[in-house]
Amino acid sequence: MPEVIFPGEKGRLEGRYQPAKTRNAPIAIILHPHPQFGGTMNNPVVYNLYYQFANRGFSVLRFNFRGVGRSQGSFDHGQGELSDAAAALDWAQSVNPDARACWIAGFSFGAWIGMQLLMRRPEVEGFISIAAPANLYDFSFLAPCPSSGLFVHGDKDAVVPTTAVQTLVEKLKTQKGIVIEQQVVPGANHFFDGKTEELMGVVGTYLDKRLPGTRSDSAA
Repeated sequence: MPEVIFPGEKGRLEGRYQPAKTRNAPIAIILHPHPQFGGTMNNPVVYNLYYQFANRGFSVLRFNFRGVGRSQGSFDHGQGELSDAAAALDWAQSVNPDARACWIAGFSFGAWIGMQLLMRRPEVEGFISIAAPANLYDFSFLAPCPSSGLFVHGDKDAVVPTTAVQTLVEKLKTQKGIVIEQQVVPGANHFFDGKTEELMGVVGTYLDKRLPGTRSDSAA
């Protein structure tokens, strides 16, 4: 799990990168929760998402948004963090020029950033949005949503009511040409405390359905 430093808009960004064993392997970018509420690339959900993709043959990058850890800059209320995410994808593509596809996975604030990146980068073919803060941020930019993907939520989330995500998902499901799935993890709060294993089971099942034959024996 090599440490990497790559250039961002406001300076260096730090990350952890797991290269794939094949040259044309897909890329996955993992985005962490809100920087001002303790979100980092070492968040347990982010860490486990990283390995869900790595164990399926992806080249995977997770990184700290500006102002977090050793990443330079300061919090920018989403606009700058979107720039950071684009820089991360640019870097991952530069070291994987033969990559055939890209996925984005985000948790909470990272889910909001990830869906914005999805709209700007047509090469992104799939997404995982966990605890998407549909009541706190505007997701109306998903018009239309360009890629199929999965929303996962906990039914005990006190930060983002399940109904807020349900409303967003139902709106997206009316669009043709994509398939939006939603799964609810029983008993899980916004941070999936004590429910990370169940969450990763949901994510892994979805990835195996979308990407048959990619799971390795070491997959969690």
